[in-house]
Amino acid sequence: MMWILATLLLSASMLLKVFQHQCYALSLSDLFDRVIQHSARMHSLSSDLHSEFEQYFLSSKNHIGRVNRRCHTSNILTPNGKENAQKLAREELTEVILKLLLAWRDPLSHLHQSMAHQNDFNSFSGNKALEMSDMVHELKKGVEKVAEKMQLLGIISNSLNAFSSPDAFIPYSNSEESITLTNHDLLYCFRRDSNKVQNYLKILKCRIVPENGC
Repeated sequence: MMWILATLLLSASMLLKVFQHQCYALSLSDLFDRVIQHSARMHSLSSDLHSEFEQYFLSSKNHIGRVNRRCHTSNILTPNGKENAQKLAREELTEVILKLLLAWRDPLSHLHQSMAHQNDFNSFSGNKALEMSDMVHELKKGVEKVAEKMQLLGIISNSLNAFSSPDAFIPYSNSEESITLTNHDLLYCFRRDSNKVQNYLKILKCRIVPENGC
C-alpha cells in the first residue's frame, strides 16, 4: 500500500512539473495574448453586469449617471490615457496593473455576497459577480507569470516592489437603497478599472513585443 501511495505522489509531482514547464515554455507574446484575452472577457462581463444592475434597480430611481462616485482604487496613481501610460517604465506599468487587480479581491467578494441576498435580482446575474471575482484572481496570477517571464528574459528588473491593497471598500449604510447604490458604485468602478487593466496590458505588450500592427 505504501509503495502505491508513493508512486501516486511521484506521478502527481511529475505532472505538476510538466504543467509548470509547459506554462513557462510559452513565449512572452503568447502569455501576453492570454492575459489580454482574459482581461477583455472580464471587462465585457463587468460591463454587462453593470448595465443589468442599472436597468433592474436604478432605471426608475433617477440614480443612473450620477457623478458623486469615489472608487476605493482612487489612491492608486494610474496613467491617464495611452500617451501617459507609454511614458511609464515597464516595471511601473506592471506594478499598476497588479495593484489594481489586488485591490479588487475583497470588494468583488463583498459584492457577490451582497447580491446573493437580493432575492429579486436573478441568480444568473448574481453568479456573474462571483465569476468576476474568480477572473480577477486568475488574471492576477497570469500577469505575475508574465512579469516572471519578463524578469527571466531581462526585460524588466527583479525589483518589482511589494505592495498591499488599498483600504477596503466598506459599505456606509445598512439601508436597502444605500446597499444598492454601494453595489452600483462598485460595478461602475470595476468596469472602469477592468478597462484600464485591459488597455495597460495591450500597451505593455506593444512596447515589449510589437507585433500585429502595434
